[in-house]
Amino acid sequence: MAQLTADVLRSPALEDLEFDVVAGETGFDRPISWGRIQRPGLALAGFLSFIKPGRIQVLGESELNYLDTMPFELRRDRIAMICALPVSAFVVTKGQKVPQELVRECRVRRVPLLVSPQTTSVVIQSITRILEDELAPSTTLHGVLVDVYGMGVLLLGESGIGKSESALDLIQRGHRLVADDVVEIRKYPNGALVGRAADMLRYHMELRGIGIINIKHLFGVSAVRTSKSIELVIELERWDPTKSYDRLGLDGKTYAILDRARPFLKLPVASGRNIALLIEIAARNELLKTQGYDAAKEFALKVDEEIARNAVSPDLKRA
Repeated sequence: MAQLTADVLRSPALEDLEFDVVAGETGFDRPISWGRIQRPGLALAGFLSFIKPGRIQVLGESELNYLDTMPFELRRDRIAMICALPVSAFVVTKGQKVPQELVRECRVRRVPLLVSPQTTSVVIQSITRILEDELAPSTTLHGVLVDVYGMGVLLLGESGIGKSESALDLIQRGHRLVADDVVEIRKYPNGALVGRAADMLRYHMELRGIGIINIKHLFGVSAVRTSKSIELVIELERWDPTKSYDRLGLDGKTYAILDRARPFLKLPVASGRNIALLIEIAARNELLKTQGYDAAKEFALKVDEEIARNAVSPDLKRA
């Protein structure tokens, strides 16, 4: 993954923050290595060790009011010491007036200095969301990601097994396509695995014998979505009569993506099997499990109870 820089602040995704670049226009190549921004209140009080390299510094109303209470020489020295550290950029919120000492230091040291008319909380939330997305560990898998009953289902399997055709059948049933063929997956700090399509492939699907189709244009905007968290992984494989398949659902297998485990099923594909229907049932069953109900475990418990009830004690045998 390419090094993330302060240039991300000029991303179209942050246009709503209405940034005005005050100084440091040539410093947008400064690296960003943290997914969270920092408010430098402690550093302004002299605790410079609290400044983490590679973080964006946000100056809100409280920080600027504190600077106003400082004698000129102390304010100048504190700002100079902070700007000398490897910070990524400074962002001033609420359209406040920027101290000239900060403008001067940012120009000299090529530190981007931006002002936004938005509130501090809005600026922090917007920037953090972008940084977490850009800095999240990622991987790419060959498969299809579909939203089935609100559950992100990742379909895997060898080429030609019928992943796209099964997804198309699901779309006709009212479910939504996220990505076909290439699924880009990011892992976020909360553990979520979010999949999306590559930009060039978004909303498109390849069908052998037909070619490339646009799902959004064919079925409407309600048939697609740009991203979805992955909650279930299903691998389609050709039916092998010599192989023993799970018939109870007690195995509890998982599939690891970026060191995060997700429930995993193998569906054998054979003539006459309605794969789309089976995927729907698997998604419904997994939704029930998330709510605390497991049909397979309940059935196994009933079997155990029935066996215990019908067991004959040693005394009765002797009689």
